[in-house]
Order: sequence, then structure tokens, then C-alpha cells
Amino acid sequence: MNMTEMKCDIKDMSLAEQGKNNIEWAMKDMPVLEQIKKRFMVERPFAGLRLAACSHVTKETAALCIAMQAGGADAILVASNPLSTQDDVAAALVKYYNIPVFAIAGESVETYRSHIKEAINHRPNLIIEDGCDLVSTLHSDYPELTSNVIGSTEETTTGIIRLQAMEKDGALKFPAVGVNTSLTKHLYDNRYGTGQSSMDGIMRAANILIAGKTVVISGYGWCGKGCALRAKALGANVIVCEVDPLKALEAAMEGYRVMPIAEAALEGDIFLTVTGDKHVVDIQHLLSMKNGAMVANAGHFDWEVNVNGLKEFTTEIKQIRPYLQEYKLNNGKSVYVLAEGRLVNLGAAEGHPASVMDMSFANQALGMEFIVKNQGKLENRLYTLPESVDKSIAELKLKTMGISIDSLTPEQEEYLNSWKI
Repeated sequence: MNMTEMKCDIKDMSLAEQGKNNIEWAMKDMPVLEQIKKRFMVERPFAGLRLAACSHVTKETAALCIAMQAGGADAILVASNPLSTQDDVAAALVKYYNIPVFAIAGESVETYRSHIKEAINHRPNLIIEDGCDLVSTLHSDYPELTSNVIGSTEETTTGIIRLQAMEKDGALKFPAVGVNTSLTKHLYDNRYGTGQSSMDGIMRAANILIAGKTVVISGYGWCGKGCALRAKALGANVIVCEVDPLKALEAAMEGYRVMPIAEAALEGDIFLTVTGDKHVVDIQHLLSMKNGAMVANAGHFDWEVNVNGLKEFTTEIKQIRPYLQEYKLNNGKSVYVLAEGRLVNLGAAEGHPASVMDMSFANQALGMEFIVKNQGKLENRLYTLPESVDKSIAELKLKTMGISIDSLTPEQEEYLNSWKI
């Protein structure tokens, strides 16, 4: 496709050169995906297939789309979040890689939805997702097009929750691979990636010192564990809020204070939500916070903190910095909202480092290959990639890091596989 004839919706094509530099920089730190891309170039597993990716438009996502294109896919990319788009990357994908992109940083909700429709108009056979907006829209509004889809892969916990609900209701019309359930994804990306990038986003947005602050983490899944770990390492006093007794117990045994959000709201300086649920920090919590408290969200959707509801109790919203708004409340206090309550690590920072996304997107690429290779054999349900794929990704990563590990001797294997003394 000629770039001048390509339909797209991006901010500024003049940013393409910088975007290309950033994509190439990310690729240097994504050796596992690079090895997969080289194999895809030879084997062309996606030849003749149309791919729609609804993901954060970042330099790392660009590397994934380029790898899929190398495998023969006719790819299109749209944003999975209105704030996370890197406009220079979007321009570079269009100009230098002939991949149509529909994404503009800060786009309205209406524009965001129109871009989702552009992905649907691509009539995809394969879908790569981050949050399940594209898949759910396709099922809800364009059910006649679901028969074109061989399968999808999903990156996030939030998206997997949606897919599980669809499967339970018998609504899912094609197989899906929950990439987030792979160990090399959630143990690595969620914990180390979300932990570092969320703290990065908070510090960039507000330019504050974390040490000595009381940081409240709502949710102690793998993302919450990573955020708590990084906050603690930066010198914060960490409180964890949970609804799962097992996770709450684990947090307590790790040395964190555990309490309900209603109690934590009175103590916290910084609040960070990572649950995938709705209004975990609600109006009553926001109104009871100390003057000057900061709230941020690292869950996929912007409803974890009830920012819209807070507006009803606000006398003025003042833009302090690009990703920092002061909500002056009618009770005389102020609450500071970071990145509009959207993903703080992608809204106010750059998301996960490339070396983290190398693992996640290796899972995405191999998940797509798994779906294509098993076309016609899979049921319309949610799958996890085979353990062998997980291990192969870990082995590739260790190799690129120059790390060798032990292997079992025949005697040790025989011992482990025997029940005899």
C-alpha cells in the first residue's frame, strides 16, 4: 500500500522520523521478539490474513505489529486508550512501515470509538487486544462479522475478565488466548513492568518524592504486588487494600499494612488503583482524604477512581501540570488527580520498558501463531498458551541475557518420575 493513499488518522506526519528512531531503539531491547520476527519472515504464518491490533500505540507495540507484518499479516493498529498514544510512533508506522494507524494522543471518547470502528472495517481475521474493547464492540454491534475472525489474543487482566464473562454467557464467537495468564507475561510484565512504570508515571506527573509518603495500593494481584514492591523500594510506607483474603494475607506477610479503603483514605498521601474493577476509590473515599492527597490509576479503564462522580463535589478543576489536575472540593480540601484517572504509567510516562514488553509481545506473537496453526480445532472459549511455549520464551530471554541454567541428569529425571524409594 502506498503511504500517500493509505487511510489513517494520526496527529502529525512530521513526527515520523523521531518515531522511527524510538521504534528502532525499542527493538534493540526486544531480542526475543526479534528472533520470532526472523522466523516469521521465513515461515509467513499469517500470509493472506488481516490483523487488527487494538493496543497502546507505543514503540514496543510498533515492534509487535512489524513482526506480525513480517509474518505476512495485513495489519492495522488502533489505540486501546485515548491518552497512551505516542504520536511520533503512529506517524512512523504509517510513513516507514506501511501500517495504517488510527490513534491520536488525547483523542476524545467519540474519536476513540470511531477508531475502534476503523479496526472493525478492516474485517480482521486475527485480533490482538489490550482491554477487549474491540472484541466486545464486534460482538455487541457487528455480530455478523465475528465469523471472519479465527481468534484473538488478550494482553490484560481486565480484558480476560471480560472474555471470561463472555465465555460464561455463551457469547464468545471465536477462540481467544489469554496472554496475561502466561507466566512469562504476568510474572514479568505485571509485576516488574507495572511496578516500575506506574511509579515513573506518578513521579513524572507530579515531580514528588516518594520516600516518606504513605502510598495506598488498591489490589494485590501481580500488578499490585509490583507497585507495592517498587513503592516500598522508593521508601514509601505502603498500605494494601484487598477484597481477596488470600491476597490480603500475602500482603500482610510481606510486611504491608492491610486495611479497608475507607480507613486507608484517611491516611494516604498517594493512592494507586490496580484492580480492573469499578469505583474502588469512590466518592466517599475521595471526600475523606487529607488535603493534598493524590490519586492515580494503573488499571486498564478510567473508572477505578470515580473521577466523574468527584466533579459533582468540585468547585474548580485547575490544570497544574500536563498530567496533574487539582480538584478543589466544596469541603475546602483539594485532591490531585493524575492522568485524568486513566493509566498513569502510559498517560504520564511511556509504559513498560521495551525489555519487559519483549516478553509480553513474544506471547502475543506466538499466541497468534497458536490460533492460526490450530484453526478449526479450537472451541469458542478462552485458552492459555501451552506450558512449552511459556518455557521457550523464558529460555530465549535467558539466552539473550547471557544466563545459563542447570539441566537434570538422566538419573535425576528418573528419580523425579519414579514413585519407588
